[in-house]
Amino acid sequence: MIKDDYDFNYLIIGSGFGGSVSAHRLSEKGYSVAVMEMGKRWEAKDFPKTNWNTPKWIWRPAINFFGFFNLRIFRHVAIICGNAVGGGSITYANTLLVPPSSVWSEGSWGKIPHLKEDMPQYFAEAERMLGVTDNKIFGPADHMLKKMGDAVGVGHTFKPTRVATFFPPQGEQGGKTYPDPYFDGKGPDRATCTACGGCMTGCKHNAKNTLDKNYLYFAEKQGAKVFAETKVIDIRPLNNKVDGSDGYTVTTINSTQWGHRNKRVWQVKNVIFSASSLGTQELLLRLKENKTLPNISKQLGTQVRTNAESILGVRFFEKEIDMSQGVAIGSSIYLDHNTHIEATRYQRGSDSMGLLTTHLVGGKPGLSRILLWLWALICHPLIFLKMNNPFGFAKQTLIFLVMQTVDASIQMKLKRNWWWPFSKTLSSHGQPLPVYIPQANAFTEKVAKMFNGHPMTTKTEILFNIPFTAHCMGGCAMATSAEEGVIDAQNRVFNYKNMYIIDGAMLGANLGVNPSLTITALAERAMSFIPPKS
Repeated sequence: MIKDDYDFNYLIIGSGFGGSVSAHRLSEKGYSVAVMEMGKRWEAKDFPKTNWNTPKWIWRPAINFFGFFNLRIFRHVAIICGNAVGGGSITYANTLLVPPSSVWSEGSWGKIPHLKEDMPQYFAEAERMLGVTDNKIFGPADHMLKKMGDAVGVGHTFKPTRVATFFPPQGEQGGKTYPDPYFDGKGPDRATCTACGGCMTGCKHNAKNTLDKNYLYFAEKQGAKVFAETKVIDIRPLNNKVDGSDGYTVTTINSTQWGHRNKRVWQVKNVIFSASSLGTQELLLRLKENKTLPNISKQLGTQVRTNAESILGVRFFEKEIDMSQGVAIGSSIYLDHNTHIEATRYQRGSDSMGLLTTHLVGGKPGLSRILLWLWALICHPLIFLKMNNPFGFAKQTLIFLVMQTVDASIQMKLKRNWWWPFSKTLSSHGQPLPVYIPQANAFTEKVAKMFNGHPMTTKTEILFNIPFTAHCMGGCAMATSAEEGVIDAQNRVFNYKNMYIIDGAMLGANLGVNPSLTITALAERAMSFIPPKS
């Protein structure tokens, strides 16, 4: 092929925080850009009324479920991620927090010079683009968290979360539409938040600042092409240049049809992996095993972290208050320097996550905890059954999203499992992740008793000792060498040219907070190294 005869200068795999930032900045600099997104494009009118509508909420194309929410269960962890144009922003809780500055001196990226000093400017730009502000609507769950914090002596740490939400002016009801309030009228019209609690089941009121309303919106206006329902299955260096110096051929198929329908082959100069931590790891592991990209660092799939999370909460059966009112995550407290708790909720009626929750019991993980759980069934059968009944879950439950800065990691590999011997599947390996957080469990049991509620956890924690997380990070960590990570300080893949990784897979340390803003800021930083097209 002729050297400059490419379909696109850049092909981006995935349209989440890393992919959308890259698409905007590259198209702004004059490059031709394609974004390959496996999920569907969603508008407010398309979202399911509640998450009981599983075909429109869950992503399982093999059984014709084409939603935007994906749950994958591994031996060590249960992971939530998003599939949609706009990536995880469509289903995330729009909580955007800056991590402690200490994280830049930890993990695989700890040796990168000036990283800590560089980041504030990119966080500021990410906050501007995403419309980040302090939460202005405190619902019953937030007021309850404040009372609980006061009761155990940490009420002074209570504060509103930083969220990407368009709030109504003081004294005005939500739901009113305004011309673009963020980009001098150049962006789409927006409507104010109604405090319905439905952020994680798709914002039906045009108030959540998802990526299709900022970064991706401008990328498309600038000429970037977004190919929805398109899955990348193969990437090969062009012209037998094994380092990718001439570019790549990228093969795609339709992700919502059986078989290899609508297969297309693209010739591109540069490839950016932004398919989420899990998606990027899985695709690269298959390409490495198939020897199409054999020189990827051996660190691929290692250093996978989860913010050391635990899902706890308190369920109130007798109270008339509605815990579902507000934004998805409206406030937080710190139990100690390392332990952060966020008040979380689902929209009223969206109770299906209650299928995964159960009664919290004491004891350390293992058989003894399971026996205590069964003993609770014998001693308090009515309460036990009510705690396992999903109906009413969203209205009745103050969910605690517990995160710690304690570092722990696992590894992802391709493995042929006994339950599916026909092909290799992505599997987790290593030591168990921390799921039992004594101070958080003690806090939950104490405040439940004080406020006449019932302590809650997830069935995966009780029965299998695995955490439940929406924050899978790492697997292609940033580092100073291929012996310590997969990409360099400019997000370039070691041993290859014209190839980048810009998503949650690049994170090199445990953040201890929701990672979306950090991914956005790091993506802004990565784009700063690419000059405008000459």
